[in-house]
This record gives sequence, C-alpha cells and structure tokens, in this order.
Amino acid sequence: MNTTLPGISLSALYGSFGNLRPAETVPIPDPPMKWIAVRPRFEQFNRDVCLTPSQERDGLTKAGGVIARLNRRYYNDPSKVNTYVLVGSWGKETRVRPPRDIDVYFVLPNEVFYRFEKHLWNRQSAILQEVKDVLNETYPNTYMRGDGQVVMVGFESYNVEVVPVFRLTNGRFWICDTKSGGSYTQADPDAEKSYIETIDHANNSNLRPLIRMVKAWQETCSVPIKSFQLELIAADFLGQSPWRHHDFFWFDWITRDFFAYLYHRANSFIIVPGTQERICLGNEWQTRAESAYWRAAKACDFERDNVVAQAGEEWQKIFGQQIPRTV
Repeated sequence: MNTTLPGISLSALYGSFGNLRPAETVPIPDPPMKWIAVRPRFEQFNRDVCLTPSQERDGLTKAGGVIARLNRRYYNDPSKVNTYVLVGSWGKETRVRPPRDIDVYFVLPNEVFYRFEKHLWNRQSAILQEVKDVLNETYPNTYMRGDGQVVMVGFESYNVEVVPVFRLTNGRFWICDTKSGGSYTQADPDAEKSYIETIDHANNSNLRPLIRMVKAWQETCSVPIKSFQLELIAADFLGQSPWRHHDFFWFDWITRDFFAYLYHRANSFIIVPGTQERICLGNEWQTRAESAYWRAAKACDFERDNVVAQAGEEWQKIFGQQIPRTV
C-alpha cells in the first residue's frame, strides 16, 4: 500500500501521527488579520448539517409509530417502555441533514427466542419475516424489506430500520443475522455511545461536529465507507490532533488533517467499542480521501489569505452546498 500522499509525507504535515508536535509549538495566527472567514464558515456549516427541530420530531414520530405497533404485538401494550434502543447516529447524536435512516433495536421477549428455537432452518430469517409481517399489517402501503439484520420501513422523509434483538444478561444484545444459514451476533450500543461521548467531552465537544462534517463529505462524494467506521476513525484522529481543544476557528486545519489521517488508515482495522470486534477498513475510499485532502489544503491556503469565495468553492467540492461559499 502506498503510505504517503503524493508529494507529501506525514512528517511534512506535522511530524508523524504517532508523535505529533504539541499545539503550543505552532504559532497562533492573529484572527483579525488572517483567516477571517473560517470561524463563521464552519459555525454555519455545523448548524446547517444538523437536523432541524421539526426534522427531529418527524423522525421520532415515525420511529415511535413503528415501536408502538411492535409493542402491541409482542407486549400487548403500545406504550410499553424499555423495549427499544435508538442506535446508530440517533443513539450517538451524530445524525445529519438531510435526514437518513433511523436505526432502532427492538427488544423481543425471551419467549420469542425459545419459540423460534424449534425451527429447523434459518431461525433468524424467520424472526425477521415475522417482524416484517407484523409491521405490514399497520403499514400495508409502505415499502418494506427484511434481510440481513434489518427490517426496513420506508417513509417519505425517513426509513426506520428495525433490528430485532434479544437482551443479554451482560447488558449487550443478540442481533439476528440471516446470512450463511443464520446466527446471532453480539452488539453493545451503550459502549459505542459512551466512547463517542467520552472523546467528544475530552476534546472541546469537537468530535460530533467533525463527524457530521465528514458524513456530509461521505454523502457529497459518494464515499464507499460506512458511517460508523467514519465515526470511530474521527474519534481516533481527534484524540491526537494538536487542534483538538480549539474552536471552529481551527476547523479548516482539523478537517484537512482528518483527510490525511484517513488516507493513511487504508487497509488498517478499527476496534468496535464493547465487543472489541476488529473490522478491516479496506481501501476503496482512499482515492476520495486523497482528493479531499488536496482540496482542503488548497482551501486552507485561501482561508489564510482571506480569499473567501475561492476557499468556499474548494470546501463545497468536498462537503457540498451545506458549507457556505461566502460568509
């Protein structure tokens, strides 16, 4: 694997990612003289990439209706609590605009597990099919599919992705996986959420904004990498960034350096908090990370010289229209 960006090395960026120069060794620029657009640009970008209150209410209403239907079927009580967990970006508070899927773990009663243990074939597929059939009674005209680990209920504004699970005594969950004849895999969404929360709080609440921004890049540039992988890579990166304790005035350098860090993570592994599952990142997305880095580096030079509109044009090539061209 090529381990350096063309024409630049990690040491040329700022030492090495394993031994970064401390932030205090870098001269602090004078905000009134240079970089006048960075803070307002990235503050507005952060606002515009977050869901609006009405979008949040709409998403929760859609998910609530799905949960109520399953509660009625499996617990005979549509308002029963503690039967679901919001996971993914909604659980970790990293959701972005425009709206994406809402991921929900629905906790099935233990008796369902024992009932399906009598099946001689793919038990997990049978469970997903039953959950799909239950939801189809309430949403007969809604697009729906059930495969892999998910029953997806498609609405105009959101897809609610329901993962049928069983709660384990260790606080984790068994997920139904229909592949290869069916099996159960463990998940620990509380550990994943806690990890993001810890890194965010330790770094001036900069992690969640960074995650939302790189998700905008993922969407704009059709980057073939999963969102939860980007979240964990962003957490790894920010924990060692020299700029991690600063505010939005430094987000031009933070995002630029993230793309360099991501580039060098090709074919490495991430460790999922809680379960400690090792997942290979592959390299299909590496050329897009390289392109984003060079565009960000160019934008940073324009920002330094207060060439505001040209900087904005470069940022929009990375993040799309949600980051303002001018401020």
